[in-house]
Amino acid sequence: MTRSGRPRVRRDTGGVSAPCPCGLPASYDDCCGRLHRGEATAATAELLMRSRYSAFAVGDADYLHATWDPRTRLARVELDPHDRWSLLEVLGATGGGLFDSTGTVQFRAHHGSGVVAEDSAFRREGGRWLYVGPAGDRAVSDPSTTRRRRRS
Repeated sequence: MTRSGRPRVRRDTGGVSAPCPCGLPASYDDCCGRLHRGEATAATAELLMRSRYSAFAVGDADYLHATWDPRTRLARVELDPHDRWSLLEVLGATGGGLFDSTGTVQFRAHHGSGVVAEDSAFRREGGRWLYVGPAGDRAVSDPSTTRRRRRS
């Protein structure tokens, strides 16, 4: 069940030993799955960004909504169930560490219709990292994609 009491819609992640979609070497269950289930919070902005990518990959819109800064988030996060997210490339980060209150993470997220590239801004509030939005509103999509840009 989700935080809102609705059943969670998830794609099959292949079980406990399936690799985490975020690209780190742990299984989904031991990596981003713990964050999605609310058993832990992301220690850094990069880990939050990775867990948000994994939430796109497994179809966890509630996690995306809960980790989006309330000042900038959409009223509702809707995911396309046909999207197949295939690869996350973390290109760099500034700040966003254990002792920082803000940070940015630059990445490319590959999916069936193209690539989403963004330099994302994050802030920490009450010990939790939150996604704010594109840093300087520099989010772009690969020109080969016809789908509209999605925020991570």
